[in-house]
Amino acid sequence: MLAIRDRQDRAAFADLFRHFAPRVKAFLIKSGMSPALAEECAQDVMATLWQKAHLFDPERASVATWVFTIARNRRIDALRRAKRPEPEDLPWGPEPEPDQADAFEMQQETDRLGKALAQLPEKQRALIERAYFGDLSHTEIAEETGLPLGTIKSRIRLALEKLRHHMS
Repeated sequence: MLAIRDRQDRAAFADLFRHFAPRVKAFLIKSGMSPALAEECAQDVMATLWQKAHLFDPERASVATWVFTIARNRRIDALRRAKRPEPEDLPWGPEPEPDQADAFEMQQETDRLGKALAQLPEKQRALIERAYFGDLSHTEIAEETGLPLGTIKSRIRLALEKLRHHMS
């Protein structure tokens, strides 16, 4: 990602695309999107990665976290677009203001989770990112990493316990 950010390296982006595009699409499909919409959204996510590579900060998040955060946001945008009423169905009059307290609380919780993830040991954080942001099964992670399935499960369980403790 740094080669893309710093030098607009097209070969590095092609590698990143080959790795993440299918995973982003699978994540979107598993979250309820149709395959066609998931494909379109995944393409949009990858285009955003290229266009906003200069914003990537490895000290704030891993590449996987950054990619899947963008994907999650695109999914939310797509859901909002799908729920928009036709113009003739629009209610007249002022819309109620969104509850700022809820939005603020959600942002604080997201920030706390990011900090908690950053405090995990690298081996545990990498597995959490693959399992939850990469949408991989424990078996797929074991195959990818070469680690025993029991080790994968143990590290993820320990990481989740640490996250629960930090978030409570």
